[in-house]
Amino acid sequence: MKRFYFFALSILLILALIIWMGPSRIIGAVCMANWMIMAIALLIHLGVLAVRALRWGFIIGQPWRMRVNFMVKTIGLFAGNLSPMRSAGEVMNALAGKKLNGVELSEGLSAGLTERFFDLGIGGALLLLAAVMVPMIRIIALFGAILSVLITYLIYLVNWREEKGLRIYWRIHRVIERLPISEETLENLYARLTSGIRGMIGYTRSYSNFTSLGVIFILSLLSWLMECLRLYLVFMAFGVEIAFYAVIIIFLLANLVGILSALPGGMGSMEVSMTGLFVIFGVPDFLAGSIALVDRIISFWVVTALGAIFSSCYAAEIFDEVRSYILDVRA
Repeated sequence: MKRFYFFALSILLILALIIWMGPSRIIGAVCMANWMIMAIALLIHLGVLAVRALRWGFIIGQPWRMRVNFMVKTIGLFAGNLSPMRSAGEVMNALAGKKLNGVELSEGLSAGLTERFFDLGIGGALLLLAAVMVPMIRIIALFGAILSVLITYLIYLVNWREEKGLRIYWRIHRVIERLPISEETLENLYARLTSGIRGMIGYTRSYSNFTSLGVIFILSLLSWLMECLRLYLVFMAFGVEIAFYAVIIIFLLANLVGILSALPGGMGSMEVSMTGLFVIFGVPDFLAGSIALVDRIISFWVVTALGAIFSSCYAAEIFDEVRSYILDVRA
């Protein structure tokens, strides 16, 4: 029921944006846009998925299995798009990786956290640069940079530092102990998760050399820049001139708002925040709303549709993995 309220709020925000901007004005702007450029923007975003698939494959040692890696990453992104703060993305990514790539769950979680580490680290660095260079968004950019750095550091502790990672889990486990769960289940849960954390950190350390981390960093930066290029092309499709650095700042801040809103995939909050940021940077309001909605169709709804298709093909096997894990813990 709570999840339903989140989705309802997301839809209401999108509808409110459309009504405020004027449906006829938005439709008119979209009809006048250059559809060829929008098609190129869509291809660019599919390229983003391909880069992320290559990064995932590189981390797990299967970079040549691009078709499988593409499906695994799309399933993970689909789960993230339907969960608050995209929290389910890494878990579903790992489950899909276990089924399709044949890797251990701890290896999949290690790869997912490593990807999130670099994504947040790069985003935090760019937001810090934006806070220094663009005074009008300094406060929110600085806040976003600090938050990104803190989460990046937390991931570092959980994914690289065994002693710290186990200590963090122990604090969480002490909270779980207060729940109405049997002692045997608690012991099984503790044994499975501590073993999983050790396996995850051990796997992370196996590829944590300068060359491998450098490749992961380059692929992460490339995916960030390609996402910004996609948004820049959408601006071009609507005939709006804007500096590329402004597109980067808007993209980063909108993603930050989407995560902090805790709405599934940032639905509603990202569209509204992107529109507001576009207006701040001088874009007319009806064009701002049109650009935000079209970009989200390309970046969010196309991926969600692809993820739903791929997930439907392997849903039974993935849920069997979840069910097996839960039964093992309860046993």
